[in-house]
Amino acid sequence: YISYQEREREREREREREREREREREIKKRERERERERERERERERERERERERSKKKKTCCFLNKSCRKVQKPISVFGGM
Repeated sequence: YISYQEREREREREREREREREREREIKKRERERERERERERERERERERERERSKKKKTCCFLNKSCRKVQKPISVFGGM
C-alpha cells in the first residue's frame, strides 16, 4: 500500500522531471536557432566576399600596366581611337 503523500511526492518528482526536459528542449531549440543565424551570417559574408571579388575584376586597370591599382578606363580590345 502506497500512502497518499508518497504518491504526491512521486507526481511532484515527475512534474519536475517534465519541466527539466522542457527546459532542455527550449535550450536546444535556441541553440539550433543561433546556429542557423550564424550560418546565415557566414553565407552573407561569403556573398559579400564574392561581390568584392567580382567588383575587383570589373575594375581591371589599364591592361598594359598590371601593377597599377588605380581604376582607369580599360584600353578597348577593339582598338578604338
